[in-house]
Amino acid sequence: MSFKFPYRAGMTAALAAAATLAATAAIAEPTVNKGDNAWVMTSAILVLLMTIPGLALFYGGLVRSKNMLSVLMHVFYTVCICAILWVIYGYSLAFTGGSAYVGGFSKAFLAGVTPDTMAGTFSVNASVSEYAYLAFQLTFACITPALIVGAFAERMKFAAVALFIPLWATFIYYPMAHMVWYWAGPDAIDAAAKALAAAADAEKPKLQEALDAVLADAGLLFSWGALDFAGGTVVHINAGIAGLVGAIMVGKRTGYGKDLMPPHSLTMTMIGASLLWVGWFGFNAGSNLEATGVASLAVVNTFVATAGAALSWMFAEWMIKGKASLLGIVTGAIAGLVAVTPAAGFAGPIGSIVLGLVAGVVCLFFCSAVKHMFDYDDSLDVFGVHAIGGIVGALGTGILVAPALGGTGVFDYVTGSVADYDFATQMWAQIKAVLFTIVWSGVGSAILYFIVNIIVGLRASVEKEREGLDLTEQGERAYNM
Repeated sequence: MSFKFPYRAGMTAALAAAATLAATAAIAEPTVNKGDNAWVMTSAILVLLMTIPGLALFYGGLVRSKNMLSVLMHVFYTVCICAILWVIYGYSLAFTGGSAYVGGFSKAFLAGVTPDTMAGTFSVNASVSEYAYLAFQLTFACITPALIVGAFAERMKFAAVALFIPLWATFIYYPMAHMVWYWAGPDAIDAAAKALAAAADAEKPKLQEALDAVLADAGLLFSWGALDFAGGTVVHINAGIAGLVGAIMVGKRTGYGKDLMPPHSLTMTMIGASLLWVGWFGFNAGSNLEATGVASLAVVNTFVATAGAALSWMFAEWMIKGKASLLGIVTGAIAGLVAVTPAAGFAGPIGSIVLGLVAGVVCLFFCSAVKHMFDYDDSLDVFGVHAIGGIVGALGTGILVAPALGGTGVFDYVTGSVADYDFATQMWAQIKAVLFTIVWSGVGSAILYFIVNIIVGLRASVEKEREGLDLTEQGERAYNM
């Protein structure tokens, strides 16, 4: 099962329980693969590229010129504060043992992390440097809350953003990352399974307990069997729901529905979308943690699902409105990137094309018809693209992982082979994961917005909003004319 995990984090109890297997099976010492290490570090840099400048320019071009710097500031600040929090305690909370919901503080301030410590990949006895893995996950922890700011763009005070982002990262993102991506890893499972298979009958009950302890050392959604290759639940549904809640609680922009609020620079939006697409190869293919065939599969899927969604959105909009817009095709591309994220290493290329085609049309429907029907002001369609695209992708992954449809199947580390695919079981796991993420992010985010509103207030005054947040909040102009 392709999920991210640290090799030694949180495994002390599980490995202690399996200590008796030393007499029956030797545990091979994992080694760092330099090629995999280079790929993970390169992928981390690519994910930073998709955030700054990619996401910043994509969002910035979509707002009015008087709010351009405000959006850039929100995204850049988010990257900076989340990078610091990650090394102080975020990595520890996400990727150490503790409970099924959140890790502990054993690696706070990166205690015990050195250039010599390792993080596992998805192959037995193959590892990358823990610093490389930590840096890669750091970029995920930065971009996820940065996605949220597009939902309430052009009206939230910077002080509110500055307080909300670290709170959300701490109480919503870190536990979610732990619940979906934390597990003991293939080395521990393989060692315990081999010991059990080789043991005498008298030793088997004790060693079965050791294997069960290793298998139980996992986050809640992982233990359900939910598949999320690169962040459909953790990143996109999580951020999209938080964005919708924020847009509703902050309220509509002054003049929304009455005044024209066109994007001030679709040129910048197209540049940002293109950088997002390039960076997304690190996001998706990098999540394999190894430079193997599965990583190359994720690369191909990231190409074709994105193209499929861009075209389906464009043609659907063309038929409805009579014109094919640049804004439509680039937004469709982002919807495809979102949808293929959880499926990138599980689906086959043809399945990914179908997934992209579906995601483009469904996200267009939510960004237009549903948004108009419920009359909420999600400024940059964070909910319609990320939450809905993430839901389509998460559910689609449960279908497209099937080997009969060209998928990879789900690898069972106990047997050392691909497990039998069961549609009902896998889809129920995906549905539970989606519903849990919606409730977790929705309720948790609402509480945090409420707290922030009490402390500093959420919204800029009408006067400041009309003048533009660039001048009133940042004291600068994006353009001097």
